[in-house]
Amino acid sequence: MARRHPFKLRNFIRYLQDQIRADKRDFVIYSVLRALVILTLVRAIMMGSLEEAALCVLSLVLFLLPALAERELHIEIPTVFEAIIYLFIFAAEILGEINHFYTLIPGWDTILHTLNGFLCAAVGFSLVDVLNNSVKGMSLSPVYLAVVAFCFSMTVGVMWEFIEFFVDQTFYLDMQKDFVVQKFGSVTLDPTGSQTSVVVGGITGTTIQCADGSTYAIEGGYLDLGIIDTMKDLFVNFVGAAVYCTFGGLYVAGSARGGFTSRFLIYRRGHEPLAEEMRQGDAPSVSSADNEGISTAATSEKDES
Repeated sequence: MARRHPFKLRNFIRYLQDQIRADKRDFVIYSVLRALVILTLVRAIMMGSLEEAALCVLSLVLFLLPALAERELHIEIPTVFEAIIYLFIFAAEILGEINHFYTLIPGWDTILHTLNGFLCAAVGFSLVDVLNNSVKGMSLSPVYLAVVAFCFSMTVGVMWEFIEFFVDQTFYLDMQKDFVVQKFGSVTLDPTGSQTSVVVGGITGTTIQCADGSTYAIEGGYLDLGIIDTMKDLFVNFVGAAVYCTFGGLYVAGSARGGFTSRFLIYRRGHEPLAEEMRQGDAPSVSSADNEGISTAATSEKDES
C-alpha cells in the first residue's frame, strides 16, 4: 500500500503556482482578484475594520480551496469552472459584503444565489459522475445523476438558509434581508380564533413601539422579516440547479457532448471528458491516418494474392 505524503504548505503553494501558471486565463483572473483582495485587506486594516479584514482573509483562504481539492482528491477542475468559482467568492465577500453591493445593487443577492445553485449542482453532478465512471459494473442512468445533483444543490441551499437564520437569531446581523410589503394574511388577527385568515391590505406604513419608549416608523408598508428573502433564494437556487442538471443529464445521455457541460464537469486526473470514448457504447471514430493504414494493408493483401 502506497504511503500517503503528509500535507506541507510549502509544497502546496508551489503546486498552486504551477497549476495556475499552466493556464494563462486562470492565472490572470486569480492574480487580479487576489491583488484586489489584498488591497482591500490593507485598506480595512488602516481603517481599523476587523470585520472587513476577516472577510478578506476568508476570501484568500477560499481562493485556495479549488487547488487544494485538486491536489488532495486527484481531480481536475475545468478552467472556466475554476474562474467562475474565484469570481463568485469575490462577488459574494468583497463586493457583496464589504462594498455593500447587496443593498446598493437590486438583485445582486438573487444573481449570486442563482449561480450558487448552478455551481453546487455542477459539483454534485461531477462527484456522482466520477464515481459512476470509476467503479466497475456501475452504470447509473442520466436521470439518476441529474436528480442526485439537483438534490445535492438544493440541500446546500437549504443548509445555507439555516446558517443565515441561526446568525440572524443569535447575532441579529440581518443576513436574511427584509422586504416591505403592503398586504398579508394572518390567522393571528382572527378575533374568533377559528383559524380564518384575516387579510390586511393597503398598508401605507407601520410603527414599532419598544419597551424603552423608542419608536421606529416604516414607510410604505409592513416589514417582512426574512421569509420572502429565504423563499426567493431557494427558488433561484432551484432554477440554477435545474438548468445545470438538465444539460448534465443530456450530456451523459449522449444528446449533448463537450461544449457547455464539459466546462463545468470535474473529472478524475487523466480522464478528461472530451478525451473519453463515446459513452453509451458508441464506436470510436477512425482517423484519416487509420484509414490510410487500412487501405495500405488491404492493397498489400491483394498484391500478395
